[in-house]
Amino acid sequence: MKKLVILAALVLFLLWVYQVAGLTMAVRDQASKEEARPSDMIVVLGAAEYKGKPSPVFRSRLDHAYDLYRNKMAPMILTTGGSGGERVHTEAEVGRQYLANRGIPVEKIYIESEGSTTAQSTAASAEILKRMGLKSCILVSDGYHLFRAKKMMESYGLDCVGSPRVSKEVGYLQAGWLYLRQAVGYSLFNMGLKV
Repeated sequence: MKKLVILAALVLFLLWVYQVAGLTMAVRDQASKEEARPSDMIVVLGAAEYKGKPSPVFRSRLDHAYDLYRNKMAPMILTTGGSGGERVHTEAEVGRQYLANRGIPVEKIYIESEGSTTAQSTAASAEILKRMGLKSCILVSDGYHLFRAKKMMESYGLDCVGSPRVSKEVGYLQAGWLYLRQAVGYSLFNMGLKV
């Protein structure tokens, strides 16, 4: 009986590894896809902020959202991200201020300032869009992050497309690690773990 349990556990583990391998390829394929099309809102996933200023990664995401907005891909932007431990600023508020300083009317910029994980930010963003009666969005983040975040938004019934920020090339091993991490994260999300 013990051997049967061990064999069953091994088979389940190998099936999970096979699934994660397939997801890793899907994450890689999504990472370089530019899918932006006219939508109801642009959603910018947060990244670090430092004393009220967006980190270089966050600034790059915000600049990409700015370009999409200026190209009339959506009439509104939603910035996301909580405080990350800082008591004064949230990523979402810093993002809104940065975009407003670039000339986007502040009334066109909404914030989701509670999420500290991708799962929390996508759930809260989806709730905001639904309460506003919106059905579609362009999700802006790093390419490797888009597959998982997009699937999470879609799980709430939204029509979501991905638009990766412009970023420098990373090495093959680093890119593979980033894709694998996102694949595992999405697999765990599918199992009901909100990561």
